[in-house]
Amino acid sequence: QGPSVNAIRTRTLIGRADIVVVRFGEKYRQWNAAFDAGQAAALGKPLVILHPEEHDHALKEVDAAANAVARDPDQVVRILKYVIEGSLG
Repeated sequence: QGPSVNAIRTRTLIGRADIVVVRFGEKYRQWNAAFDAGQAAALGKPLVILHPEEHDHALKEVDAAANAVARDPDQVVRILKYVIEGSLG
């Protein structure tokens, strides 16, 4: 039942989120991350995708649904800072 309860928790948190950041690691075949990104997109949540450049082709549909694609966590922080404060610095 653990995975089912975690799925309920994740769905609830995505539904409550103001913005969703989905991180894909070195192995792009992370179905849970792709599912979470799709769910966020379907709910109309602002979506930032984080993954290495070498996964661009494999994740092109996920990237197309996103509002932004970042390459490293610092870039995500800069995006969020801009969204919240309007500052690029």
